[in-house]
Amino acid sequence: MSYKEVYGKWQSNPETFWMEAANAVSWSKQPTKALFDENAPIYEWFKDGEINTCYNAVDRHVEAGNGDRVAIIYDSPITGNSAKITYAQLQEKVASLGGALQAQGITKGDRVIIYMPMVAEALIAMLACSRIGAVHSVVFGGFAAAELATRIDDATPKAIIAASCGIEPSGVIAYKPLIDGAIEMAAHKVEFCVILQRDQLAADMVTGRDLDWHDCQKGAAPASCVPMGGADPVYILYTSGTTGQPKGVVRPTGGHIVALNWTMKNIYNVDPGDVFWAASDVGWVVGHSYICYGPLINGNTTIVFEGKPIGTPDAGTFWRVIEEHGVKSFFTAPTAFRAIKRVDPKGEFVKKYDLSCLKYLFLAGERADPDTIIWAQDQLGVPVIDHWWQTEIGYPAVCNPAGIELMPVKLGSPAVPLPGFDLQILDDEGIELPRGELGAIVIKLPLPPGTLPTLWNAEDRYRSSYLETFPGYYETGDAGYMDEDGYLYIMARTDDVINVAGHRLSTGQMEEVLASHPDVAECAVLGVKDALKGQLPMGFLCLNAGTEKPPEVVIAECVTLVRKTIGPVAAFKLACVVDRLPKTRSGKILRGTMAKIADAEAWKMPATIDDPVILDEITEALKGLGYPL
Repeated sequence: MSYKEVYGKWQSNPETFWMEAANAVSWSKQPTKALFDENAPIYEWFKDGEINTCYNAVDRHVEAGNGDRVAIIYDSPITGNSAKITYAQLQEKVASLGGALQAQGITKGDRVIIYMPMVAEALIAMLACSRIGAVHSVVFGGFAAAELATRIDDATPKAIIAASCGIEPSGVIAYKPLIDGAIEMAAHKVEFCVILQRDQLAADMVTGRDLDWHDCQKGAAPASCVPMGGADPVYILYTSGTTGQPKGVVRPTGGHIVALNWTMKNIYNVDPGDVFWAASDVGWVVGHSYICYGPLINGNTTIVFEGKPIGTPDAGTFWRVIEEHGVKSFFTAPTAFRAIKRVDPKGEFVKKYDLSCLKYLFLAGERADPDTIIWAQDQLGVPVIDHWWQTEIGYPAVCNPAGIELMPVKLGSPAVPLPGFDLQILDDEGIELPRGELGAIVIKLPLPPGTLPTLWNAEDRYRSSYLETFPGYYETGDAGYMDEDGYLYIMARTDDVINVAGHRLSTGQMEEVLASHPDVAECAVLGVKDALKGQLPMGFLCLNAGTEKPPEVVIAECVTLVRKTIGPVAAFKLACVVDRLPKTRSGKILRGTMAKIADAEAWKMPATIDDPVILDEITEALKGLGYPL
């Protein structure tokens, strides 16, 4: 079937479409219907069915005779360690840890915080929780104690599962002092901690509270899979809120399994047994959906990678992993490719490896500029597919669906809406805009299975954050437009659409132009206050390694390029060259924080920042441009 036929099939009968998708996974009690809408605009999917996430991700593959298939490959260029875990071994490990948690009193519905680096045990902890019906909440290993404490108080967990340390290129990061500090700060007190002691650094244990990962499993009866209601939560994942208070996105069990299972073939075009790699972190939604649950539910081999795109040890580490492990479908952030391209603009490292196994590259996390896509296409010789989704949504909403039909690529667009997603572009009054006009991107309710039904213990905040601005629609917070062929173009967060002398302009469009300059490796544009025009765009440019032109020449050329491509209306004249941009650990550029510094507004150090020192460098660059005013 073509994309239009599949999308049309969903449009004509969503209930039948999702019930057919539900038949592809294993239920202990089949649901009688897909959508439960009696509490609209709060919707639930497969509510009267019973199912277990861990059973679908692990046990059913073993029972089908595929226990010897590799489930997880752990690859750590930082430590030099690697390991393979089969589905049968994974079943044994998750049953053992699940039994140990049950022996400590963890039961269905209890919350457990997971605070782990990129090791296979992070996935084992997630699966063990879902096996026994505990609701896990993964928090980045190395997250500041105060941020961890806010999550402890919001989720009120009985336990924390953690490692003694994380290992970054810069060195070993001790986790235990951060955990101890968070427990001390939090009003809610956890009952116990399970600590995985790593060889690189052993943690000091608190007697009576802290349990060793291995010791606590000795003698515990292996846990069976606990049936969960289709609408019961499988996890809570915190995402930053505009008020500074994190929002606990709830993921419902039944819809999560059904949707992820559907995406693995229809979007990523992988079959059971194929190797799928998402180079992300378990602390992000990508890590939940496409390192842990999606690939395992589909019977794939998934890779847990403890490394960076450059520096561990070089710009060829991605290509080494792809060749060594036979990766068919690869998913990473555009930022990772920009980092590689900056260090290796001619692709010398790519040539060192046999990448014939690789069939697709998927990019998501922030806008994939055309220049990065073209570079990746030229280097890898495979389709480079940008796709768009959010933590709240949980899986791609807009994509070129490789497993259905590989549609023409339009640079700058993540392509077309997928089944379940009726996307529209509205103006500030909620009126649908003509094709080609920039506006707010919204999704007509109900959202499809597996998307957030609410926020943890905060339904009023869920309604006010997502449902009230445009009644009948989910507000994505992104701005963009659709072309005549139905392709979506994400241009910016709605906060990043700036108003220059009455003209609404997209900072994303300006970044696209700047990135096309041959000497620019990466860039960011933000709107800053201006007494005359209201706002002005300000550009930050990172240059390619080996660029011979002086920075002021590149800046002048970039100003001319924006004026020529977008027009004088953009009023683009403020720009500076910086060595690097401040980013979150997933690679998102911290444009909002940069704008607050420029506008002399109060700002808070982002908890997920990769390297806080960069903000000092940005502050100095802003002073050089005369900001803050």
